[in-house]
Amino acid sequence: MKDLGRIGFSEDQAALLEVAADFCQRRSPVATVRRLMEDELGHDPAVWAEMGDLGWLGVAIPEAFGGSGLGLAEVVPLVEQMGRRLMAGPFVSTTLAAQALIAGGTEAQKLEHLPRLAAGEAAAIALGEPDTDWEPDTISAAARRGDGGRLSLSGRKILVSDAGAARRLIVAVRLDGAPALVLLTPEDLPAGALRRETVIDETRRSFSLTLDGVTVAEDRLLDPDRAGATLEHLHLAANLLAAADMVGGTQACIDYTLDYLRTRTQFGKVIGSYQALKHPMVDAYTRYEQARSHLYSAAHCFNEQGTGEIAVRMAKAAADGAYSFAADRSIQFHGGFGFTWDCDAQLYRRRAIWHAAQFGDAAFHRKKLARLLF
Repeated sequence: MKDLGRIGFSEDQAALLEVAADFCQRRSPVATVRRLMEDELGHDPAVWAEMGDLGWLGVAIPEAFGGSGLGLAEVVPLVEQMGRRLMAGPFVSTTLAAQALIAGGTEAQKLEHLPRLAAGEAAAIALGEPDTDWEPDTISAAARRGDGGRLSLSGRKILVSDAGAARRLIVAVRLDGAPALVLLTPEDLPAGALRRETVIDETRRSFSLTLDGVTVAEDRLLDPDRAGATLEHLHLAANLLAAADMVGGTQACIDYTLDYLRTRTQFGKVIGSYQALKHPMVDAYTRYEQARSHLYSAAHCFNEQGTGEIAVRMAKAAADGAYSFAADRSIQFHGGFGFTWDCDAQLYRRRAIWHAAQFGDAAFHRKKLARLLF
């Protein structure tokens, strides 16, 4: 086990954090966030192209496949700053699809698809189902081998983030009684297979995917022998990046609330001077610092067997609690205005709820931790 007492930013993380903080602040002010909420695509293609030019899409992709050869630890500061600015776009979805190929793809699939993702093609993963319990191996969608080396798919996926913009979709199914992953393209899908969902966080673009009638060549199947391990890896990677987004959002929510408390006056006093508001904000900041410490601890030891899983689940549980608490206090402290659409506090609360529904909420991860630790 690594010496957890020496955790800090690596040089790569510090450099990426600095660049990302500036980029996200300039490219995703709240006015832009609100404008893109009304946009069908939901993100700015020009900003997406800039991310590609900066090399962000290849940060965690090996150099042999067109990436930088770093890891998810270096993706964390990028996603943290995106969450801080509520930045929209398929960055996390594409990163997770790349992780699926790295962990479970054949060499031919890696050579064909990873350079395209590093160059800027968006991708997505389709894991969740209507009866999901957040366990990676709970899969009802099915694949069946047919004539001519074809796979016939059936079932339904939900909460597929960024599927509308994706040029690659990696779908979890059950084949011959075991988990499997299949790579699809938009051309494989019949009309109406993708339908946009209405979700709590309107900065997100989420879709349901109907697999009935989809047939693909059997070479679209990722390595069956590694499918189970790949799903476990994706589950932890998704929670690590969700925790990063939530930590960044928590910081922004606290800053937004403090700005209001320092300027709003009541009974001749700035309301931030009242202890009834001071103490909860201290609690919010303490939770934020704890969650951020857990986040970078998890990034530090993500690839360590056992320790990495524990750290990621701690990070997601801490981030869930910190984000929800900070957003709730922000809404309350803004008074009647806090409950309106015009108040930005509700944007953070919606994002916190969205993340709790993705890959496990705090209670789910604490339950898993109880089994791992005791």
